[in-house]
Amino acid sequence: MARRVHSAEFKLEAVRLAKSGVPKAQIARDLEIGPNLLRIWLEKHEADADEAFPGRGQMKPIDAENARLRRELKRVTAERDIIKKALGYFAKDVS
Repeated sequence: MARRVHSAEFKLEAVRLAKSGVPKAQIARDLEIGPNLLRIWLEKHEADADEAFPGRGQMKPIDAENARLRRELKRVTAERDIIKKALGYFAKDVS
């Protein structure tokens, strides 16, 4: 049995339906997908909505660079926030 391939639009619509309050089991039955697959799509979308369903094949160079820069920005922002919190913590101890 061949695996079914779903488009990014199909996945996004399934996620939108799942967030609308319709029972997830009903959505999975209506779309003829497994409930676990719908759960995985929801988790991917929650983790990073912009890059949840990139599609198949090679990305265009500009899209690959954009994705790399977004990941780097997210990492650097997290590092900055950690440093800010650490400085605030140690500043309290000095006073």
